[in-house]
Amino acid sequence: MRREEVAQLAGVGVTWYTWLEQGRDIQPSLQVLEAVARTLRLDPHERSHLFRLANVPAPEVTKDCAAVSPEIQLMLTQLEPFPACVKNARTDILAYNRTYDRMLGGLSAIPPERRNTTLLLFTDATFRTRIVDWESKAPMVVAQFRAAMARHVAEPAWKQLLRTLRRESPEFADLWDRHDVREPENQTKEYLTDDVGLIRLRYTNLWSGPRSETLVTTYTPADPESAVRLERLYEIVVEATAPPQA
Repeated sequence: MRREEVAQLAGVGVTWYTWLEQGRDIQPSLQVLEAVARTLRLDPHERSHLFRLANVPAPEVTKDCAAVSPEIQLMLTQLEPFPACVKNARTDILAYNRTYDRMLGGLSAIPPERRNTTLLLFTDATFRTRIVDWESKAPMVVAQFRAAMARHVAEPAWKQLLRTLRRESPEFADLWDRHDVREPENQTKEYLTDDVGLIRLRYTNLWSGPRSETLVTTYTPADPESAVRLERLYEIVVEATAPPQA
């Protein structure tokens, strides 16, 4: 979307919007920044960066993400009992269904700015224990992250995430310095859950649009035993989220 189009849709002047991009001290209002965020369909992480750029405290992030349409939110729900989530190219988790949440141990307890699969994989000990064969998966994740970042190397949000990863995880820093590159692939993943033990899942990445870098990832059982365990996991989810009976 061109700068002029963003300014028009957000109801601001082109010059003013240009100054915002440049980080000038223009003291924008909360309402104007929200309009820009809605126009650009920013995810929670990009929205926070916009507010930092304008030197305005960002309000609390709502549960629903503007970058994920209501139709995709509904699709995530309808995919249950299969786990499913929406991530951007930076591996920020933008939305997910209840089965995915339970499988990973409860994402809602993690601050939105930390809900990034690469960050969690290298800095969250609990998340790491759920990934079977972490040692072989980690290099692939870093190589895919490097491939994705090549298209966003000048963007502040990507650079900030990279700095955080290198600072908080020596393992990530070591793998990053190998300069391996790898594109996303549809493979089989194994998760060790608290509720039902090991689940083997095949995952499929679906892009949400022809020029979009937002991925809808769906997980289906890789074997009959995993199918049974996934059904049981979903039963636990339904029991845990059922409204209390009067």
